[in-house]
Amino acid sequence: MPRSFIQGHHYATLSLFSFHFFSTSGEGGYHSDPINVDCIALSHSSVLVRLSIHEIEMEHPEIPSIGVISSYLYSFGAGFFLLVLSFLFVLKKATARKRKEPPEVAGGWPIIGHLRLLKSDSQLPHQTLGALADKYGPIFRIRVGAQPTLIISSSELAKECHTTLDSIVSSHPKSVAGKLLGYNYAAFGTRPYDSFYRRMRKIVASEVLSNRRLELQRDVRVSEVKKALKEVFNQWTKREEGSNHILVDVEELIGNINLKVVLMMVSGKRFLGGSGEVEEMKRYRKVMRDFLDLLGKFVVGDSIPFLRWLDVGGYEKAMKITSKELDSLLEEWLEDHRRKRNSGAIDGEHGDLMDVLLSNLEGMDLGGYDANTVNKATCTSIITGGTDTVTISLAWAVSLLLNNREVLRRAQEELDIHVGNKRLVDELDISKLVYLQAVVNETLRLYPPGPLSGVRVFSEDCIVGGYNIAGGTHLITNLWKIHTNPEVWAEPLEFKPERFLNRNKQLDVKGQRFEFLPFGCGRRSCPGMNLGIQMTQLMLASLIHSFELNTRSDEPVDMAASFGIAMYRTNPLEVLVKPRLLASAYV
Repeated sequence: MPRSFIQGHHYATLSLFSFHFFSTSGEGGYHSDPINVDCIALSHSSVLVRLSIHEIEMEHPEIPSIGVISSYLYSFGAGFFLLVLSFLFVLKKATARKRKEPPEVAGGWPIIGHLRLLKSDSQLPHQTLGALADKYGPIFRIRVGAQPTLIISSSELAKECHTTLDSIVSSHPKSVAGKLLGYNYAAFGTRPYDSFYRRMRKIVASEVLSNRRLELQRDVRVSEVKKALKEVFNQWTKREEGSNHILVDVEELIGNINLKVVLMMVSGKRFLGGSGEVEEMKRYRKVMRDFLDLLGKFVVGDSIPFLRWLDVGGYEKAMKITSKELDSLLEEWLEDHRRKRNSGAIDGEHGDLMDVLLSNLEGMDLGGYDANTVNKATCTSIITGGTDTVTISLAWAVSLLLNNREVLRRAQEELDIHVGNKRLVDELDISKLVYLQAVVNETLRLYPPGPLSGVRVFSEDCIVGGYNIAGGTHLITNLWKIHTNPEVWAEPLEFKPERFLNRNKQLDVKGQRFEFLPFGCGRRSCPGMNLGIQMTQLMLASLIHSFELNTRSDEPVDMAASFGIAMYRTNPLEVLVKPRLLASAYV
């Protein structure tokens, strides 16, 4: 009887193995008999295993032949292989289902998409999108014209997009406003995320908005605030006989203070109280307000390019007029800086932003732009980003305090304890005013300067929240919806500053925790955040410490809002004021 040999490898010792085949007994059970296999190590690399097949077949005729066993093994292997393939196929389909596209809001129209949903008379866009999030979930898709746009409304998704995926959602899409108002995208606020943007942001962050630079300019900020408060006090001393108050447009007051500080930082421009200063300030503020208003307009040509020639709404024409007017101001200031620089009167190290840029832009790769254009474009980003946004936040803070008198009283009591009634507030006092800081945070929670983040664009295909997102899709984060999540914020629509002193005290404006993002997050977060917070806290503390505030007939403040790139108050904020400190404090 021929013997079968099985050749193996890497055995160098003699071994004896016993294999057991199971067969059916006469009683229907199973028994096993050993089959001896002599394993003789012939070398380090091979072993011959000899099986006594003949003896097996003679002594155990009930055992199937080797051929039958082999067919069983082949069948088992083939079946197992098909089972694995089936499992992988099912797994792939399940994974594909998990990675489906996000839900799209119903009701989109051809060409215009879901634009009509965002034009509600009863709700602002962030509120409309918040209501849609309640229906569709924290991630859904709309079409703005023909442009697919992803809306996210949870801190978890914001964290995913602005940490794991931040590198591919850090660019703004190109737009008519970016081209016309942003010096053809030279302004880093409208610039796509590239090496030029990173260089310009680094210069601004390190040379103009750094903590060191802000500390050097602290006295200027404080002096501008105190000067404005003294002017209000002087107006009060000239009030009509029999009146104990004067009427002040608070938004105009704080807007002028803030604009003076920012213009000083950017261009060195100072206002010394001349006869034409009021009109000059009105001109500057109008240009800045028009700029921000137009920057937030929906331009049909951005989403429906073939209709751009119609200039629906006349926004493109208005942008050209506003950009020309702002450019003439900047060119005038820049020319003055060049003259002083050539005469040796100023230097780039200790000067304002224009001086810094004149020094730093020399010899730099400017991506095809000339140095003058980059200088003016960068200054535009800082001026427009640092003026009205702070003014808007302060106006909402005062409005909320007037409608919540107990909160106002508590904030004033804190000021009386730490500052007293013999002097005005100094910026060094702010660190001790923890309740006032909570008031500012709560204002930014309910009324973030931009309730919807700036539009970003996905630079490549990716997965967000388990959904496939195609490259080129736009991204909008609903900050207001995140700020009013009832799972994070108890009574989310109520004005309760004390929440930042207890339950939510770990949250601050820096965007490290994604439940609170008033200045955005990630690579495109606001570079002027520190300045904005300092100015907001200083001016609010100074105003409510120096004056008693009231409304006409003690009526509530109208909280109607208008939407643009920022959330403006619809109506002027006119407040009755009277001094609450000793007269000597205002001298």
